[in-house]
Amino acid sequence: MSTATGTTRRTKEQIAAAIARDIAEAHPEGAYVNLGIGQPTLVADHLPAGSGVVLHTENGMLNMGPAAADDEVDPDLTNAGKVPVTELPGASYFHQADSFAMMRGGHLDVCVLGAFQVSGSGDLANWHTGAPDAIPAVGGAMDLAIGAKRVWVMMTLQSKDGSPKLVPECTYPLTGVGCIDRVYTDLGTFEITGAGVRVLELHGATSQEVADLLAPLRLLEA
Repeated sequence: MSTATGTTRRTKEQIAAAIARDIAEAHPEGAYVNLGIGQPTLVADHLPAGSGVVLHTENGMLNMGPAAADDEVDPDLTNAGKVPVTELPGASYFHQADSFAMMRGGHLDVCVLGAFQVSGSGDLANWHTGAPDAIPAVGGAMDLAIGAKRVWVMMTLQSKDGSPKLVPECTYPLTGVGCIDRVYTDLGTFEITGAGVRVLELHGATSQEVADLLAPLRLLEA
């Protein structure tokens, strides 16, 4: 198992940069990628120019660019989270029904989603905490979880109360079963395999500290 590669936890921007790097490396000739609402949208700002990655939005756009700023902002040009974005050359727009057909039809190479919990077997819970006063918000997550060829999660490794979010079994309502391939967090990156969870890299924590935090979940050596 890897040892910690930094002295502090990764920021959201650093996690997004790591995901962007891995997408570009895994698909050197380009890929069709969907970024979920929330933190995953930050990945768009870190994709290298000329990567060939085509970003797809749930609300009906292909070839979305980074977030818009200042005079780039167009209120009619947003991602699925209603955040103003830019468009890259060749961008196209279409009905949301067509967008969901792309999502469900296996046309996306990678999808990056946020999560409340991910289980050691790759189950995803990201639409409802089950709390009586919580507002459920599934959006297109179920479609993306089963439709994309690879599904990655971007989240903190711990919730606000310190409890782990990478768990042996999800206790929140499921979005998808066995659908997660990789989990990117502030403390490290984890790969979900048929044999268990493998640590790919750690940040700001030792192997033992992460193992203790995630126990009784069993971690595999890299």
